[in-house]
Amino acid sequence: MTTDLNQHEVARTPIPSADEAAAVVATPHGVVDGGQVEHLGGREGGRQSGRLGGHLAALPGLGLALVAGGIAFGVSKLVPSMSPLLVAIVLGAVLANTVGVPARFETGLAIAAKRLLRIGVALLGLQLALPAVLALGWPIIGVVVAVVGLGIAGSLFIGALLGLSRTQRLLIACGFSICGAAAAAAVDGVIDAEEEELVTTIALVVIFGTLMIPLVPLLSGLFGLDSTTAGLWAGASIHEVAQVVASAGIIGGGALAVAVVVKLARVLMLAPVLAIIGLRQRRVDAAARADGASVDVSDRRRPPLVPLFVIGFIAFLALRSTGVVPDAVLSVGASLETLLLAMAMFALGAAVRVAGLRKVGLRPFAMAAVSTVWVAGLALTGILLVA
Repeated sequence: MTTDLNQHEVARTPIPSADEAAAVVATPHGVVDGGQVEHLGGREGGRQSGRLGGHLAALPGLGLALVAGGIAFGVSKLVPSMSPLLVAIVLGAVLANTVGVPARFETGLAIAAKRLLRIGVALLGLQLALPAVLALGWPIIGVVVAVVGLGIAGSLFIGALLGLSRTQRLLIACGFSICGAAAAAAVDGVIDAEEEELVTTIALVVIFGTLMIPLVPLLSGLFGLDSTTAGLWAGASIHEVAQVVASAGIIGGGALAVAVVVKLARVLMLAPVLAIIGLRQRRVDAAARADGASVDVSDRRRPPLVPLFVIGFIAFLALRSTGVVPDAVLSVGASLETLLLAMAMFALGAAVRVAGLRKVGLRPFAMAAVSTVWVAGLALTGILLVA
């Protein structure tokens, strides 16, 4: 075994001079070089030490994200109309564009933006009970499916007309049609978009979702909608769950209960949409390789047909739907999911640079504006047809 290893090492290294060779002696435990022994197991120990060092390097960033997520979570408890995810994004952006984020935090923030986000999306399944969604009735469920499907298709078409990249179009279309920042970040986990594209999408969700909070109640009054119908429209059209809650609270009456369930039905569409995008991404990558694509695309790991965090989302959804999970466990799961997503959103917000947003131009903003009107129009039309 020692002889084979030494031959392999020699094959990969330049041939030493006679004097150098005399100083190198193979032993059963390693190689003596200049009187010092290099144990063959040292490399494995080095790898383990490197992994440990990588984990330790992540602690400052994860700790910062935890503190920021806790602050965002606390703010949302004091002001229920404020989404902890959006508060966390704003905190990250403010920090990045004022005092800056030191380099020692980058490793942990990168983990929060990817891994913690996916765990949070999986835990989101615990907040959805299939019987509650089915209780809406098939006509309303059909409206939800149409809003998500046609919302994504129409938004992609708008983005193509504006000349935006495929990945930017997908992020905005899914974020605005399904569940805002969490949906956009989940899609990024499948298509691996540019960081500035994801950050731009999240900023647009904050801007246009916030504008929808007072607009839906105002327009509902102008259109003469009753509180239940207005609540259905809010749930089917507004981006974030917290934004839906805030808008439905303004409407009053029975709006809040139906708005939240309709919104959660849209969240439920995240799993099949991600599966379809994953399948499409595999085909895109395969075609790129066949056409002799660049190394960056060709060497990228083939995306799974159904990402693991989507499987987790479905599993938690199924578990919640059985009705066997105690309320106390659901409450803890909801808090943990919110905290993890808030930590992830803070990490993403910390990547926001005002100068970078200026360079993006007006085209993503134009797509976001038209997509908001498109999704709201689809939702209102569908609700009026079936309500």
